Amino acid sequence: MEKIAFLGLGRMGLPMARRLASAGHALTVWNRTPGRAEELPGAADPAAAVRGAGVVITMLSDPAALAAVARRFAGELVPGTVWVEMSSVGPGAVAEVRRRLPDGVGLVDAPVLGSVGPAASGGLTVLAGGEPVDVGRVRPVLERLGTVVDCGGPGSGAALKLVVIGAVIGGVAVVAEALALARSLGLPEELAFGALAGGPLGGVVGRARATDADFPVRLAAKDLALAGGGPVLTAVRERLLAHPELAEQDLARWVDAVRAG
Repeated sequence: MEKIAFLGLGRMGLPMARRLASAGHALTVWNRTPGRAEELPGAADPAAAVRGAGVVITMLSDPAALAAVARRFAGELVPGTVWVEMSSVGPGAVAEVRRRLPDGVGLVDAPVLGSVGPAASGGLTVLAGGEPVDVGRVRPVLERLGTVVDCGGPGSGAALKLVVIGAVIGGVAVVAEALALARSLGLPEELAFGALAGGPLGGVVGRARATDADFPVRLAAKDLALAGGGPVLTAVRERLLAHPELAEQDLARWVDAVRAG
């Protein structure tokens, strides 16, 4: 197995890197804050991490973090390397990265759907966009992390991630408002939950009540900002930002706050 460099060991990156290491991949990791994964071979900086790697994976928090880290290692990439960008940064940031790639270096945008549990177990959904030859090259790596959905050409994975995550966050907000309405009308909470769960919003209700997910409210607001300025999602984002005390809490905790009034 060729060497993999994994940059970004946050909530999602760390279990993903550990899963790749457990499959026998030669792995070198880097994280802005040292010490996140002492059991994995680490590098002092991004440039050192990617040297000699055939596949480079980035899993970073936002477009600014991606741009800052990319400046530190892009010049070290050699022809034949494939960079897999798995952060939720939107197609614009992916296009900017592509413009800065050295000749002969491939890029696959492959953001994921799922939380920390599926990241550790290989149960993620991986939305892969890129040239077919590049996606084919890294498919065995991505399949170790989850089910790969072929989205099309460069940027299509990043674009579909915004579509799906916008719908999920918007749906969770609708459930939160519906539960607040039920409370104001004097209905038992479990009665309202059951009625909603039995209808077309069933999946979203499950996410709204999740206890094992770790998708911070601040990242949900970031993703909605990347999705653009539609009136509904803009309003949802403003509601998310109205609870700064929950910024690092999972989205379900925001639902708790809304339904409690």
